[in-house]
Amino acid sequence: MKKGIYMIGLIITLASCNKATETATSNNTPTSSITVNNLAADTIIGLTPQGIPFGSGKYSFYSLETNKKITTADSATTKWDIGFRGTSIIINGGNSGPGLGGGFVFIGLYNNLSAVPADSTFKVDNAPSSFAIPAGSNRGWFVYDAINNLVNPIPGRVLMIRTASGKYAKLEILNYYKGGVTPPATASDAIKLSEQRYYTFRYTYQPNGSKNF
Repeated sequence: MKKGIYMIGLIITLASCNKATETATSNNTPTSSITVNNLAADTIIGLTPQGIPFGSGKYSFYSLETNKKITTADSATTKWDIGFRGTSIIINGGNSGPGLGGGFVFIGLYNNLSAVPADSTFKVDNAPSSFAIPAGSNRGWFVYDAINNLVNPIPGRVLMIRTASGKYAKLEILNYYKGGVTPPATASDAIKLSEQRYYTFRYTYQPNGSKNF
């Protein structure tokens, strides 16, 4: 592992962020795909004596229902659905929150996923069937390029999410760096550190409880 980044396994519990292309609807049809840009997720504030980068240790919480960032003060409520901290993602359920949330990683194309697969099992954070995915697992959402010290989302990986209120959403992480642009391999470690942990993702939320998108 290079000095530039400390990889932690994907843990699903989620939250946070910025701006979207469209707002969520309250009727019985799914929202159009919403894109969230530059969601800061425990950005790096220093290095340990061993050269391992660290942040404040706090998650950024996000409501997929309202398309809004939720404050840390509301972390113990059902106001948020998903949370981000570095490469770790949590969902509001199990040991991560009081909600009904759960999730899994679906392997397939976002645009072709029109419904939650019938044989799906939503895993709950820190439960016996935890939605904890080790770094490097072929079920994860990213790969770490150790040679170039970069985190790259894997195309065709969709996070299937049961929200805090028991509704459903599909979410695809598009980029892990500020501005939605991965630094070039030739960029310095300082640039790669300062620009990482800013999520760009898109999601579709079904407000009526249906598993169809």
